[in-house]
Amino acid sequence: MATHILAIDQGTTGSTALVLDRRLRVRAKVNREYRQLFPRPGWVEHDLEDIWKSVRAVVRKAISDAGIRPTEIAAIGITNQRETTALFDRETGVALHHAIVWQDRRTSALCREMKDAGLEPQVRKRTGLVLDPYFSGTKMRWLLENVPGAREKATRGDAVFGTIDTFLVHRLTGGKAHVTDATNASRTLLMDLRRLVWDSEMLDLLTVPAASLPTIVASSGVVGTTRGLRWLPDGIPIAGIAGDQQAAMVGQACFAPGESKCTYGTGAFLLMNTGSEPVASEKGLLSTVAWKLGDEVAYALEGSAFIAGAAVQWLRDGLGLIRQAKDIEALAGQVADSGGVVFVPALAGLGAPHWRPDARGLVTGIDRGITKAHLARAVLEGIAFEIVDLLEAMREDSGREVPVLKADGGACQNNLLMQFQADVLGSPVERPRMIETTALGAAFLAGLGVGVWKDREEVRTAWRRDERFIPRLDDSRRRELLARWSSAVARA
Repeated sequence: MATHILAIDQGTTGSTALVLDRRLRVRAKVNREYRQLFPRPGWVEHDLEDIWKSVRAVVRKAISDAGIRPTEIAAIGITNQRETTALFDRETGVALHHAIVWQDRRTSALCREMKDAGLEPQVRKRTGLVLDPYFSGTKMRWLLENVPGAREKATRGDAVFGTIDTFLVHRLTGGKAHVTDATNASRTLLMDLRRLVWDSEMLDLLTVPAASLPTIVASSGVVGTTRGLRWLPDGIPIAGIAGDQQAAMVGQACFAPGESKCTYGTGAFLLMNTGSEPVASEKGLLSTVAWKLGDEVAYALEGSAFIAGAAVQWLRDGLGLIRQAKDIEALAGQVADSGGVVFVPALAGLGAPHWRPDARGLVTGIDRGITKAHLARAVLEGIAFEIVDLLEAMREDSGREVPVLKADGGACQNNLLMQFQADVLGSPVERPRMIETTALGAAFLAGLGVGVWKDREEVRTAWRRDERFIPRLDDSRRRELLARWSSAVARA
């Protein structure tokens, strides 16, 4: 009997496959990194074939490690890096250009032009988003204008756009399904946030042909079945899709208005459930779709820090201060504090609530007594400070307090970071036993889509806390640190 769920978590730096059983226990987990391409300063790309090969490899290995037959998979759930934008041939699935990654800043000038033309209020009202290179729509326009023949092919519908979920479903179904779910569509600058349809005025503004866009579907429900793959049998339903941050909300059981989570990955992403109506932000946050289950739609406020774990990778790969990412905790733990050093992680601009795409990383407070341990600690603290800015903006926009913040993602395993996060937030931080909440959310959406689970309460029941970090700083010290951070951000 097919009772296992395969979750594909296609992330910015690697692909992960998890096999879970009906009790939401992980039977196998496999991850594989792939190339990051940086053709010019500020440009970030992925080769779609690298992504596909990594997905194929981790799925095959996870099924093998789980000790099950592929026929025991009841459904596939997909979660993905969101705004990363692909343009590929509808029939063959072959890319017309490398995918443009969410971190890419090549459309900064276009966004600035549109802002200067007074278009941002219209964009915010329709989509819940701001004009920033982060989102997919301006990436689509760049591809249409810079890939030879792209506009003609897209207008005919021969070349099609999609975020990574769209590309994976297309490949998994042998080209039969061209879809995206509402959470991913809400990140494109092209979807009407309330009606959950492509907005004709936004398509005109960004000159994107409607024929090139996928069908918007619910986050849970069968959208296609596997077809023509040597490593999976035909007929497995693809029944759950959600952008990575929304999937993490499901995996963290943030089902009630006000419940919040932060995922610490390549970037850091804070989301608060706002219920059945979107909240218009006055603090530079985003209004986005949290999920769509049948006819039920939930919304969220979101704040994104573009650089979190990527700053640790920079210490490792760019500066050579650590050999492995996990080594940063031991290095930073060699000192009691950062020695007055402040690191602003604006390595790809600043996201919410600042929205300064041209900002650059900054290190302040260095003197002769500063060591690599102080710099490592300042990097971790910089990540935590970003989240404070986001949470304060979220509190003001929503009128809600956040009595506890749920943390997930790879970097949440860093106890020093989690403790400092609680200290500067002034609120407890909880880490779940299963930190792969993104994949868990995708698996649960897929299982709901085929009836393996009946309702959301099964995930809430399965959620277990690993550790709770309680704030230790007094208010005066917290205010001092936050003032130092604000001063550094103003100079970035």
